[in-house]
Amino acid sequence: MSEIKNIGVFTSGGDAPGMNAAIRAVVRTALYHDLQVTGIRRGYEGMINGEYEPMNRKSVSNIIQRGGTILKSARSDDFRTPEGRKLAYYALKKNKIDALVAIGGDGTFTGARLLGEEYGIPVLGLPGTIDNDLVGTDYTIGYDTAINTVINAVDKIRDTAESHDRLFIVEVMGRDSGLIALRTGVASGAEVVLIPESTEDLPALLHRLEHGRKDKSSRIVIVAEGDHEGGAFEIGNLVKERFPQIDTRVSILGHIQRGGKPTCMDRVLASQVGFAAVEALKEGRSGEMVGIINGEITFTPFEQACKKHSKLNTNMVKLVEILSL
Repeated sequence: MSEIKNIGVFTSGGDAPGMNAAIRAVVRTALYHDLQVTGIRRGYEGMINGEYEPMNRKSVSNIIQRGGTILKSARSDDFRTPEGRKLAYYALKKNKIDALVAIGGDGTFTGARLLGEEYGIPVLGLPGTIDNDLVGTDYTIGYDTAINTVINAVDKIRDTAESHDRLFIVEVMGRDSGLIALRTGVASGAEVVLIPESTEDLPALLHRLEHGRKDKSSRIVIVAEGDHEGGAFEIGNLVKERFPQIDTRVSILGHIQRGGKPTCMDRVLASQVGFAAVEALKEGRSGEMVGIINGEITFTPFEQACKKHSKLNTNMVKLVEILSL
């Protein structure tokens, strides 16, 4: 492997709070080692189209506390094709980029793996996704901020639910994973949590509404957007049909969960893995996601991080059931 002199860094896929902290860590660690750093704007699309900018210490000043990503993000249909990846590689070579740090989730790492395999460019990934659904790290960048945003919103919704004796069905993000819904369900005292990984949660909700306590002044149900029953509105309609006496409302939190200042946990996590990625590239590592498990830096091959999701914690499901009695 030739000596690395210029590291390209980019963000791809959905934005996540803490991505800017990760960019900052990559840039400043590289500069510490007298390496050049090039920011690639708009992910793989910008990589193909030549949206490159040299970065220095000032480029990442006063960004650690900002949500979103200063390098912006975009989807790229062109990069999914061999022809598109060839154009990306030529653009990288034109800008004298020797290695890459990709910040994103499953789709980002799939693209990074293909680029590395096809053209031999060293590339490491940082887990930037609010869903926390990647194998190889206890937590992903943005997850802690997202669940705290949900908790703050649900606490406010409960005030209205208490005032009017209402049932609120709150939809949170999680198209393929119920980790946001499950953790926030425990923390918000939800009646029931409906997630894609389970087919028993809707019957449990209906049973709870029919046979559970009647003296509750408020009820909160958390639904992951990818739930197989079709989402909060469909479940809300079913509940209204079965229990017309219950004042039922639906609230979709949506993209508010992606924004906001990252929490301390996300800032520290992003800084740790950003630093570790540059150090690992210098050591010759490639084709891996950098994560943290039990407080230790870990490296997981892209194909393992991309193809597998963390197993559902059945103890958390039981916890929701018991503590909501």
